[in-house]
Amino acid sequence: MHKLIFAAILTLGAALALPAGAQTQQVIAGKAPGVAGVARTIDVEATITHVDAKTREVTLKGPQGNEITVVAGPEVKNFAQLEAGQTVTLQYLESLVLELKKGGGAPVARSERGGSATAKPGEAPGAIGGREVTVVGDVVGLDPATQTVTVRGPHRTVELDVRDPEQFKLIAIGDQIEATYTEAVAVSVTPATKK
Repeated sequence: MHKLIFAAILTLGAALALPAGAQTQQVIAGKAPGVAGVARTIDVEATITHVDAKTREVTLKGPQGNEITVVAGPEVKNFAQLEAGQTVTLQYLESLVLELKKGGGAPVARSERGGSATAKPGEAPGAIGGREVTVVGDVVGLDPATQTVTVRGPHRTVELDVRDPEQFKLIAIGDQIEATYTEAVAVSVTPATKK
């Protein structure tokens, strides 16, 4: 059930925010010796334009006027509180951190964890969800001319461009790269403005 809720939240965010342009977006990047990371947050608001109680369909209008209709499954609590004119607020966070593990030794593996929660009975409708994927891979090749690092992970081998010469100098064959991808989403509903 948690994966269903999270997938629905991500679909909502992508349909309303990403193609049409988000209301606000912030990107942060940083690095330290052997570590590099980037994160972005997106905040978007949509207005409920129609609620069909029989089919549990909710039509939302995004900031650029694009509309999407989503089905609120049984995991959506307090569905009866949804009505046209209410505002749906979506907050989305996505980050990627790459960390050099000198000397290696950890198992080459992929792991994933996540969770989600919905509003309790009587509360305003809302949901949160998140997941974190970590992949550890072995450094099996280095190309100083192109500053490319070849990393063999649990399912495939990839080439990474390291555009910082100082970071590239830190990497040796036999080291490992640990990549951690995180995404989190929160959706809340606020009452319609009284006219």
